[in-house]
Amino acid sequence: MDLKINGSLKVAVLMGAVGSERQVSLTSGKSVADALRKIPSLEVIEHDFMPDKPSILDDKSIDVFFLVFHGEFGEGGDMQEICERKGLLFTGCDSKSSRLAFDKMASKNVLLKSGVSVPQAVEIRNSEDLENLKNIPFSGDRKFVIKPIRQGSSVGVQIVSGIDNAQTAAQECFKEFGDCMIEKFITGRELTVGIVEEQVLPVIEIKTARNFYNYDAKYKDNETQYLFDTIKDENLLRKINDTALKSFKALGCRDFSRVDLFLGDDGVPYMIEINTIPGFTSHSLLPKAAAKVGMDMSSLCLKIIKTTLKRKA
Repeated sequence: MDLKINGSLKVAVLMGAVGSERQVSLTSGKSVADALRKIPSLEVIEHDFMPDKPSILDDKSIDVFFLVFHGEFGEGGDMQEICERKGLLFTGCDSKSSRLAFDKMASKNVLLKSGVSVPQAVEIRNSEDLENLKNIPFSGDRKFVIKPIRQGSSVGVQIVSGIDNAQTAAQECFKEFGDCMIEKFITGRELTVGIVEEQVLPVIEIKTARNFYNYDAKYKDNETQYLFDTIKDENLLRKINDTALKSFKALGCRDFSRVDLFLGDDGVPYMIEINTIPGFTSHSLLPKAAAKVGMDMSSLCLKIIKTTLKRKA
């Protein structure tokens, strides 16, 4: 990919902020800043952003803000809304699509209306919902997924067996995170699909020794496997890619995202969630998929910036 850009450009890489995913954000942000510094035409500022100290957003010399946040504040629409109010050019989804994608139940409902297959789920908003779990449509299933509705990086996610254990896990999740959900467990293969400017990147199949791809498997476990070219059926591969891109468009995403799916034993790709600001660490999947098509980290980050600059035009 051509790494040249017309004229000099000042880019501020914003990372950190607040929340349970702050450290991952700092690591991702440093990776992005280091990659962009390899491009001579760019002046790069690496900034640990805190919501109570937003003065960098008033620096008129900055052309583009590259947002590398993970978690509710930076991924859930708040940061994007601040930038929009100030009329700033920033990478990634706008505030509306960020909020929609970050809310697992709201996004699930939109995807269902768009014809995308998603696992059945019930939302837990109060103690009454907790008491009625044995009446959910899939209560006869053996395994269940319990997760907060608005968290990322698998924070707070549990997979348990039996409806009684699911009820206990949901109570714990609700107590710690507020609104949560119980989702039907899909038996199958775990996949992820990166998208950059509506270009669908190669499918990655994830295999972990843990009972699911949790926080530790994502960021700490060097034994987690990320495999390419494991889907041999071209029609099935096309169906997976179509599901990923359809999800991306249905939720109003732009620039880049990563779509997580399960390929069920029934041959159906079920969309699990979409990450509007996926990780850029050494373990992260969007950079791995980009590298598979010859796009190193510098090329990937520059492509995102160029896509963002088109909105300025």
